[in-house]
Parts: sequence; C-alpha cells; structure tokens
Amino acid sequence: MFAMWQKMATFAAVILQNGKNDKGKMKDIEIKKVETKRDLERFIQLHYDLYRGNPYDAPNLHMDEIATLSPFIKEPNAAFEFCDTEYYLALRDGKVVGRVAAIINRRYNEQWQRSAVRFGWLDLIDDIDVMRALLGAVEDFGRRHQMKEIIGPLGFTDMDPEGMLTHGFDQLSCMATEYNYAYYPQLMEQMEGYEKDNDYVEYKLYVPKEGMPEKFRKISEMVMKRYNLQVKKLTKRDIFGPDQYGQRVFDVINKTFGHLYGYSTMSQKQIDQYIRMYFKMLDLSMVTLIEDHSLEDHPVIGVGITLPSLTKALQKCRNGRLWPFGWWHILRALKWHKTDVVDCLLIGVLPEYRSKGANALLFYDLIPIYQKYGFLWGETHVEMETNGKVQSQWTYLEHEQHKRRRCYKKAL
Repeated sequence: MFAMWQKMATFAAVILQNGKNDKGKMKDIEIKKVETKRDLERFIQLHYDLYRGNPYDAPNLHMDEIATLSPFIKEPNAAFEFCDTEYYLALRDGKVVGRVAAIINRRYNEQWQRSAVRFGWLDLIDDIDVMRALLGAVEDFGRRHQMKEIIGPLGFTDMDPEGMLTHGFDQLSCMATEYNYAYYPQLMEQMEGYEKDNDYVEYKLYVPKEGMPEKFRKISEMVMKRYNLQVKKLTKRDIFGPDQYGQRVFDVINKTFGHLYGYSTMSQKQIDQYIRMYFKMLDLSMVTLIEDHSLEDHPVIGVGITLPSLTKALQKCRNGRLWPFGWWHILRALKWHKTDVVDCLLIGVLPEYRSKGANALLFYDLIPIYQKYGFLWGETHVEMETNGKVQSQWTYLEHEQHKRRRCYKKAL
C-alpha cells in the first residue's frame, strides 16, 4: 500500500513540475491576444461573470465598455489617437480566467518624461499563475515598444478608472472607479519586482440633514463679496450653444488636474467626444460652475459635476445591458433620484483660486440640492493621498475616509 501511494506521489510531483515553465507559469494557461469582436465580447463579459451578485461592484454598461475599448465601432475612443494598446485573455481549458489591457499613452509619457506601459482592465480568478501570465504579457508588450517600466492599474487617460482597491472591500463602488476582490492586492504583493507608485484615498461625505454648515455659508458669502465669484448654473443651450460652456468646463479640468499623477492633457477630439456623450445625461441642477465676475469675460474657474449614484441600478442591468429592464432602473436613478448616494465625479478649482476659498462655493450651491433630492451621502472621486489641499475642503463636512487604492510600478 505504501509503495502504491509513493508511486502516486511521485507521479503527481512529475505532473506538477512538468506543468510549469522556467518562469513558474503554468503551461495550461494560454494568453490570447484580443483580435476579433468575439474576443472583445469575451474580454468584457469576464467582469460580469466574476462579480455577478456582488453587492459592492458597479459594473459598467456593456455599451460604455464597447465605446471605450472597441476599435471596431464607427467613432472609436478618441484616446486611440495617442495610445497604443493590446488586450489579452488568459484561458485555461478554453475558459476565460483573466483579462488585462496593455496601454502606452504617448501623451502622458511625453508630458511626464516617462517610458511607461500601463496595465488596466485587470480581472482574474484567485490564481497567482494567472496574474503572472497576464502582467507578463503586458511587460512583453512594453519591452517590444522600448518601454522602461510598467505602471497600473490605469486606463487610457485620467477619465478611466485608476488604482487597485486595497481597503474598503465592504464599501459601495461607483461608476467612476473599479471594484476588485481582496485577493487582487494579495496577488500583487506576490509579484516579483512590483512596488507602490501612488496611493489614492476616497471619502464618504455626509449631507447635512438640514441647513447649511455655518462655516461653508460664511466662507462662501465672503468669497462672493470679496472676489466677485459667482455661481453659474448651466442650460443645454449653454453647453452646446455659442457660449461653449462644455468646452470651458474641460479647459478648467485640464488646468486643474494637469499636474496630478496619471493625468495626460485631454485632446480636442477627446473633449468634443466627452461633451457629446456625457452632458446629455446629466441633471444640470447637480452641475455647478464658478465664474470670476471681476474679469470682463467672466471666465469659469471652478467645476462641480455630480450625479445620482448609478451603482444599484447598474447591478440590475444583467451583463451590463439596458434591456429588458435595465433602462428603467437607470432612469429611476438619473431622473427621479431614487438613490441615497450622490457621486462627485469631477470637483476642481483652478490653483490660483483655491486659497480664496472658491471650493466652498461649489458646495454652498450643491448642498441644498442634495437635501432637496434626499441624498444621504456623497462619494468622492479618487484623490492622491498626498493632496492635502483637496482633502482639506471636506473639513467643514462630516466625512469618512473609507477606501484606498494603489498603483504599482516595476522596472522593465
């Protein structure tokens, strides 16, 4: 009996040893480059399969994923103008067990003097060999293009999700960020050569039950009087008409976020695409601009773009599809504000106006609107952990730092 078990153990050891190549990757993992529409469908579908039923994930709409990722559509993502990319699937026995995108953003590399390939859209089962195979494919793509380092998770640009969730796995995600299971960063810690490149924090901002926080009121009224800064509420005509407020908004965003990690200045084609795609869906009562009326042309110096959280609605869109009933849940959230949460997508003030307290003026206008719609709390977008100036603007609101994300890097 012992001899039989010994033979079986020896046979198993041989099988395991032969199943690995020199780099420790399992030979039964096949890396397949996405080359067809069917491949891309499998790439997109993996996230829905992995996170089906997860109470915290905010799955993207399928049509949004196609608009972002597909080179096959009539009007591809404007970022393809300055990004080189390949997508990869990890297969085991023909089944998709992982995915990743390899991206070289040439504008970013030129702006920041880096030679970096990005990895993004990373999803996988809990298996270190799958992680090694996926990131190995991105590393190889980077080396073929003479890149010196790999960084991520990052998308094409700052408008895509950034960072891997490392804290807050029991917190609701939002459409501007990616949720991931706790084993993702655990696997990253096992990856040879990878280290921290940047950490982000996110905050939960509680909406005052009634009234305006006194310090917000005092600062805002002082700012309006002393500097002649005024709130501007938009109409559709403002955005798409001759005053070109859509363009002005993205000009401010470029200037506000241009110095931040991972940011590449948006091209005009990108701006035009975002204006067409996103402004039509916004409830403009939840969008606030600040103008400097001390100057003749009343320039926009601050932007607050917020919208009702779509997370719960997106979870009810099977496989990210609006049909048959997903559209109804999205409509309930967007039009009738049937959610407790508001997403603060883009909050930005030009650097020269931050010390004047202009940030407070955004929420001076928005808080009464949130109270009217019955929102209980707001979800901030990612903020660099070192960006104390941005985080200080939450001082006068009850807040909680509830999530953290990390971008990694490795020399190639």
